[in-house]
Amino acid sequence: MANSFRMPRFGLVWTLFRRSAQIQKKRMVMTVAAIAWGTLSIVLLLSFGEGLKRNFARGSRGLGEGIMVIWPGSTSIAHAGFPPGRALRFTPEDVGLLRASLPDQVTLASAEMIRWGNNVAWGRKTFSKPVKGVEPDYGELRNQLPQAGGRFLNERDEREKRRVAFLGDGIKQELFGDAEAVGETILINQAPFTVIGVMSPKIQMGAYSGMDKDHVLVPLSTFKAISGRTYVSNLVVRAPRVDDNEALKQSIFEVLGGKYRFDPADERALGIWDTARSQRVTTNIGFGIEIFLGIIGALTLIIGGVGVANIMYAVVKHRTREIGVQMALGSRRSWVLGPLVIESLSLTALGGVIGVTAGLAIVQGLAFLQSKSDSDALKFLGAPTFSAGVALTTILLLGGIGFLAGWFPARRAVHIQPAAALRYE
Repeated sequence: MANSFRMPRFGLVWTLFRRSAQIQKKRMVMTVAAIAWGTLSIVLLLSFGEGLKRNFARGSRGLGEGIMVIWPGSTSIAHAGFPPGRALRFTPEDVGLLRASLPDQVTLASAEMIRWGNNVAWGRKTFSKPVKGVEPDYGELRNQLPQAGGRFLNERDEREKRRVAFLGDGIKQELFGDAEAVGETILINQAPFTVIGVMSPKIQMGAYSGMDKDHVLVPLSTFKAISGRTYVSNLVVRAPRVDDNEALKQSIFEVLGGKYRFDPADERALGIWDTARSQRVTTNIGFGIEIFLGIIGALTLIIGGVGVANIMYAVVKHRTREIGVQMALGSRRSWVLGPLVIESLSLTALGGVIGVTAGLAIVQGLAFLQSKSDSDALKFLGAPTFSAGVALTTILLLGGIGFLAGWFPARRAVHIQPAAALRYE
């Protein structure tokens, strides 16, 4: 086919490009600068969006991945001879009941007892902090991982009612500063407890009883013994998969409804927070912000593309007679289209390389500053991240803009009648 596109020789393309650059030198410099600025903008905006999205996802998982938190409520439906308005209370045995009744639906579970305003002291330092009695699964459920050199509460601690404590990283810093905490003895309401671990710092965007960094955790059996409490504050459970949460929720209503004699359809009997829903919303928000920032960057880049298109229209205008001679001599359209499109892509690529290089340098510098900063605002925003997705988006935008900026002027050139082109001054 006479009009089929065939790539011209690189030497010819380079010669034509260099000739255009000499004629349109200032305009080309400004166009490359515009492309570089647009590329820099989109790299920075997408990198900030990617960092923020990842930080949102990490923060939403700080509470726990796909867990459900269950609180006792009060009945609103008469059932089994009991009137509505009956307040319910959970006991530690409810965790064992759920495990035994739903072995395929519950992978991890823990009861939780909370007491506020406890005096937690070490040396001359005393703070009022919440203390929680929890079971060994709680650490994995709530993403409370120990720092090196320490551990979380285990089954033996629970079985032997040991006076051991796992500290949030915030209360550890308040009590001990930079000193080692593991192995030290603290006083909780004047009772001695040995510190066995400190929580690794984490970003936490959700909470139902305050931030984990300020909590002191002790074995549930120990908490019951020293407080004299019988009822637990809430239960925390996790299904094998997040997609199983809805089925597990219904099963929990049935199992606990059978024990406490309330209608499984009574939604007010139990309060259940499915954190997977919140995490999906947070992820979507982060993704939406990234798209919004990407659109702003793309618009900036398009402005540079308009500059490239103007350059190419000027090139076409300058070469009108040359193109007419080529067409009159029977040149294929590809020999007219090819150099113009490749010149446009070359301009775009040159500006893109400059913009990406500058963007990468700035992203790396900002990420380094963020890692060294103690600012909560910077930690919340997260470190700018130049990911594979950011790179691919930038390349596709640059390629698309460069191609279109060259294609339309080139298309106009091949439709010039040879006779008219030869008469063009």
